[in-house]
Amino acid sequence: MLDWNSLVNGITDVLMLTSRNLKRYVRIPQLLVFSSIQPVMFLLLFNYVFGGAIRVSTGSHSYIEFLLPGILMQVAMFGSTATSVGLADDLSKGMVDRFRSLPIARSAVLAGRTTADLLRNFFVVVLMVVVGMVLGFRFQGGFFHALAALALVLLFAYSFSWISATIGLHVRDPETVQIASFIWIFPLVFASGAFVPVATMPSWLQDFAANQPVTVTVDALRSLMISGQTYHVGRALLWMAGILVVFIFLAVRAYKRIS
Repeated sequence: MLDWNSLVNGITDVLMLTSRNLKRYVRIPQLLVFSSIQPVMFLLLFNYVFGGAIRVSTGSHSYIEFLLPGILMQVAMFGSTATSVGLADDLSKGMVDRFRSLPIARSAVLAGRTTADLLRNFFVVVLMVVVGMVLGFRFQGGFFHALAALALVLLFAYSFSWISATIGLHVRDPETVQIASFIWIFPLVFASGAFVPVATMPSWLQDFAANQPVTVTVDALRSLMISGQTYHVGRALLWMAGILVVFIFLAVRAYKRIS
């Protein structure tokens, strides 16, 4: 039988730790400012430096319409590293031991961290959409398809936060975690269809690039944002569901071993 009191208390604990993690951005606003400047710089550089040299045949009117969904994927991937760094920082400073001494749900530590990072990603994603529209991007698929695309980006970011949580719980040192995170993020982001068509890549790389989660999701975003279709959305959701099932289990198991 479902214990409603435990459920309510658990949700309260998650919200409390989410608020605690978000307050760091209020006290150190430079964290949010610089994490927002980086993707804006990528968007401007790729659009104005590489945009004239890259030709895409997606039916879009300009490179910015091809590029923005890929930049949103990059924002989601790079933003997920905050989860691993934050958890490693808490572990190194003994905060996890302090949380253990409190009468809170043990799952709240991980859920509060990933939820806070999801809200931060929401802010950065909205900012990137605004900047993209200033540069000429337009949602051609309609209002509801635009909302679905943004929800898909945030779900993608949330699922990859659990991968980062697992890494942070195993590595534990914040500086090492930051280096380790980019080792697996860079191949997924740049060996994908985020910035260039997969067909332009070497044949031996195309199969990987076309079927990995970043490309599948960015293709789904382009379908929603540009043509108002739902192509690849099902495949993207399957990728995210699989990632969540596997890495929530691994993160929780790693957290239990630590505590």
